[in-house]
Amino acid sequence: MSNYEPPVEYQAVEYQPEPSPPNELIPRLYIVIGVIAAIVVAILFILAMIWLASTKAATVEALRDLMIIALALESCIFGIVLMLLLIMVVRLVNMLEFEIKPILQKTNETLGTVRGTTTFMSTNIVQPVTRASSYMAGVRQGIRTLFGNPKNNLPD
Repeated sequence: MSNYEPPVEYQAVEYQPEPSPPNELIPRLYIVIGVIAAIVVAILFILAMIWLASTKAATVEALRDLMIIALALESCIFGIVLMLLLIMVVRLVNMLEFEIKPILQKTNETLGTVRGTTTFMSTNIVQPVTRASSYMAGVRQGIRTLFGNPKNNLPD
């Protein structure tokens, strides 16, 4: 028996697949527990309001009035925020129309110029050079066929 062990990179390694991530972001159990807790809290709140309304009506009326005032202030704040949002949308549309649109038009003009230059170069320079090169290759091959390879005629 020999004590030879193959290098580490050649030794058999047991394959262990990586754990697959769960398919759901939030497990279904947490969702069910959250819904049940919300229902229980809502029922307790309704029962507390009924009990307070029957025992301390003046306090409930004062609380109701405070809530109405808070909702009115909230509505005012939402109105201001919506107006600010509308102003931002108008500024965005204005920027798109008067700043970005001219940039895009200039870019299209530049692309048209590049396209024309490319067509001109292809027609007037590349095609004649390619044609002349192919004629020269044909002439060279014809001479090589008629007279043999000139490199072979040179003395060593």
